[in-house]
Amino acid sequence: MFSREESLKFLKEHNKEKTHIRHAFAVEAAMRAFARYFDEDEEYWGLIGLMHDIDWEEFPSIETHPMKGAEMLTNLGYPEDFVRAVLAHGWESSGVKPETLCEKTLYTVDELTGFITAVALVRPSKSLMDLEVKSVKKKWKDKGFARGVNRAIIEKGSELMGEPLETLISLTIEALKPIENNLGLGA
Repeated sequence: MFSREESLKFLKEHNKEKTHIRHAFAVEAAMRAFARYFDEDEEYWGLIGLMHDIDWEEFPSIETHPMKGAEMLTNLGYPEDFVRAVLAHGWESSGVKPETLCEKTLYTVDELTGFITAVALVRPSKSLMDLEVKSVKKKWKDKGFARGVNRAIIEKGSELMGEPLETLISLTIEALKPIENNLGLGA
């Protein structure tokens, strides 16, 4: 299996935009936290989170993403279940339904990390340190806020995972706090 350093190098070869790298870090952190929560392999889940959008800058359309990423990862020698998780995070495009707990989690936190980051950015502190679940839920109801985030995917993911939305939000906030500076948040 590839190390985090090797994976990050490959990710950065294909993604130059700071926002995309930050998103990869956010999803990686969330996947690690959920792996701990579910008593799964934190390193493996983290790498899947880090690499899930490897193709985004080069192939951002729903006709190609995440299929091109899966192809890239396969060619590099990433395991089949790793590649399947990447495909399943783009269920709507790839047609690969999330089946495993890892796949369901990636499908859900991909969008959720973006929403939580957006909420933090509009706060006076621009930080996750004082962000509460109720603040996220309040913004959730504002359909004009963070329109690019597909709330239906997060809700569907919550159902697939069998976890309440509030739990998912809370765990994701806590997962992102230690890396908030890497996400362009905080002081």
